[in-house]
Amino acid sequence: MGDFFATATQFPVVLFTFPLVVVIGYWLVAALTGLGGDLFGGPGGSGDSGAGETGDPAGTGGFAGLLAALGLGGVPVTVVLSCVIAVAWFVALVGTALTDHPLARVGVLLLALWAGWQATWLLARPLRRLLGFTSVARNADFVGLLCEVRVRCSATEFGQGLVTLPDGGTALVDIRADGEDGAAPLPPGTTVLIYDYDPEGDFYRVAPAGAAADPLG
Repeated sequence: MGDFFATATQFPVVLFTFPLVVVIGYWLVAALTGLGGDLFGGPGGSGDSGAGETGDPAGTGGFAGLLAALGLGGVPVTVVLSCVIAVAWFVALVGTALTDHPLARVGVLLLALWAGWQATWLLARPLRRLLGFTSVARNADFVGLLCEVRVRCSATEFGQGLVTLPDGGTALVDIRADGEDGAAPLPPGTTVLIYDYDPEGDFYRVAPAGAAADPLG
């Protein structure tokens, strides 16, 4: 046990040890006070979407915009941070125990951050479904609208796009590009047209907008 605590207070794992203690304390308080029910109860009565985007154009910037760009939108920030910190701490703990060279431990830090993001990214999609955090009117009503790619996508790779709604609001949705396998993915910033909705996969099929993005141009 002494070796465990000694390792947990060394670089780089120590960078995640205190945040992990905060995360554990937060969820214990949430469980005891019932705060967790509010966090997982859906968007609530304010009319906000679970994606944190619909109806709030400003929500696409700042920290929420960063999470969306990283493919972590649509999940409560507390859940995202908890997953990233927990995974990064574990990876950093193992790496710290196996290495003692300063440069190697810097590599462990980078690996821990990447692993935390990657694991949370993989969990984000099923978590959105499990927690019921879905965008308003997330169905075939979006077909025919233009969408800006936020996380690149291809015919075989899911991404995310930002749809501007008629009322001025926005919604972050899962998208998949049209085309054959092996085609170049659509990069962030590309304007695409939503042409179909897959109810089983709960994602939208998109294609480059072309003239539809600027009919007067």
